[in-house]
Amino acid sequence: MTSSATRLGDGKVALVVGASRGMGRQIAVDLALKGGYSVVVAAKTRSAPGATLDGVDPNSPESTVDTVAHEIVRAGGKATPLQVDVRDVENVKALVEETVRLYGRLDVVVYNSGAIWWSSVTGTPVKRFQLMQRVNPEGLYATVHAALPHLPLDGGRIIVVSPPIYSRFARGKAGYAIGKIGMSVLTLGLSFDFVREAQAQADGSHIPKRAITSIWPASAIESAATRYNEAASQHLRKAVRPTIFSDAVLAILSAPPEKVNGLLTTDEDFLREHVGLSQAELDAYALVPGTSPRRIMPAKFPDLRVAEQDDEGDRMDSVTLRAGKDGTARSKL
Repeated sequence: MTSSATRLGDGKVALVVGASRGMGRQIAVDLALKGGYSVVVAAKTRSAPGATLDGVDPNSPESTVDTVAHEIVRAGGKATPLQVDVRDVENVKALVEETVRLYGRLDVVVYNSGAIWWSSVTGTPVKRFQLMQRVNPEGLYATVHAALPHLPLDGGRIIVVSPPIYSRFARGKAGYAIGKIGMSVLTLGLSFDFVREAQAQADGSHIPKRAITSIWPASAIESAATRYNEAASQHLRKAVRPTIFSDAVLAILSAPPEKVNGLLTTDEDFLREHVGLSQAELDAYALVPGTSPRRIMPAKFPDLRVAEQDDEGDRMDSVTLRAGKDGTARSKL
């Protein structure tokens, strides 16, 4: 057990978007109580005025940003509940600005908000598809875009709840997969930006000092979603506690940025390969003690790197091109 004086996040601020229940709640709680971060607990759901904040089921609709922040503060941590609708870009900007106003800084962003609809293309109405895109990739993009100017150039971190990219993920849920894989593409793209950012630094190290990482559950995690699915899917009964995910998030944040920048991983794989946990230690996260939770992700993922990975060729930048066009237009006036 590390002392509070040596915790990773002491003096730092984390914004967790989608933190009202389940996995997001656990991330917020552990960032505050295990990691020492001051945490902004953000989601769409708030408690009604006068509602009890104690003893709330963390996987129920009664679990809100207010109950989670209350839980953290009561346990000795620092937390502030803020409401956000990630479909509203201005609302997202206001969330980030309020976080910085309250705490004076922003060091870590975790994006856990998600809209879920698993069905075939025929079974996924266009409106449901559009909702998933607004909450999943568009909400993430808006959050990252608003946060980037505030994240420290030396040490800023972003954690995205999205999967490694592989073919089977699209099976039976193409509409959902489009957005979630798109979120992982944002992780890859921004990681290149962070490398380019490092190449522009005067120290010549070319080692990125900021990092973005995508992480996904390797096994079903206890949540409102798995409880819903348990009625229809027997195999989902072998679930793990959400602490496996929050422990992996904390481990990613403690790793050097160059080791995790652009990494698409799972909680189990990161804890095994980068932290060194044994299978017995991983099995200890089982929701039912003594069971071996069923892994629902592939044992091995494809390597997306190509030989030309670092060759940018003649790089095109639309911002530069647009500025040139605007300048030409003005010169003709």
